[in-house]
Amino acid sequence: MSRNNPSTADRTLDAFKGKLIGGGARSNLFECELYWPSGSSPDNADDNDLAERARFMVKAASLPASTISNIAIPFRGRQLKIAGDRTFEPWSITVINDVDFKLRDSFERWMNLMNKHEDNAGLTNPTSYQKDLVVRQLGRSSMDQHTSGEAIPVLKEYQFRGAFPTTVSSIDLSYENTDAIEEFTVELEYQWFDSMTGQGKTILGSTPSSIPSTVQS
Repeated sequence: MSRNNPSTADRTLDAFKGKLIGGGARSNLFECELYWPSGSSPDNADDNDLAERARFMVKAASLPASTISNIAIPFRGRQLKIAGDRTFEPWSITVINDVDFKLRDSFERWMNLMNKHEDNAGLTNPTSYQKDLVVRQLGRSSMDQHTSGEAIPVLKEYQFRGAFPTTVSSIDLSYENTDAIEEFTVELEYQWFDSMTGQGKTILGSTPSSIPSTVQS
C-alpha cells in the first residue's frame, strides 16, 4: 500500500499553525439549555427564566462520549470481534448556587415528581418527567464578527433526548470556606443523544427534537 510521504516543510510549526483552523475549540466556551417538566418550576419562577439562568449558572458540563460494546466470539484460538450494543453514560453538570436557590429547587422538585419524599408515589409516564436538554460548544468571534455585532458562533451541539435527574449532590457548609460560592452537581440519565452541527442540523439522520425551535442554533 502506497502513501504520500510528507515533505520536510510539512513538519514545521508553520505547517501545524496552518492546520489549526480557528485557533482550536476552547473547553470554557459552552452553554447548556435546560428544560424542566410541568410542575417542577418554583412558584416564583417560570420555565423561560430557569432556562435563561441555566445558560449562565451551569459552570461545568461535558460533550458526551460515544460507546459501543464489543462481543468477542472464540474461534480456534482467536477471537472474532463484532459490534455489540450501544450504551450511554450519565451526563453530569456543575451548577453555581444563587441565593434564591431557584435552580436547585427546580431539580429537587423535578426528582420529587418522579418519586415523592413522603411516599413512593410519582409520575409513571416517562413523557411526563423526561425532557430534551442541550449542550453547545461555542466558538470565538473573529474581529470582523465582533465589530459587526454578530452573535457568538456555535460550533457543535448535542441534544440529550429523554433526560431526567437521578442525583442532586450535597452542598458542604463550613466556617472555613472563604472566598467561595456554593455549587452543586446534577447527574442526569437520558435515552440517547443526537449529534448536531453548529447550525442545529443532525449529522445522524435523527428525527427532530421536541426542543423549541426558538433555541435551535
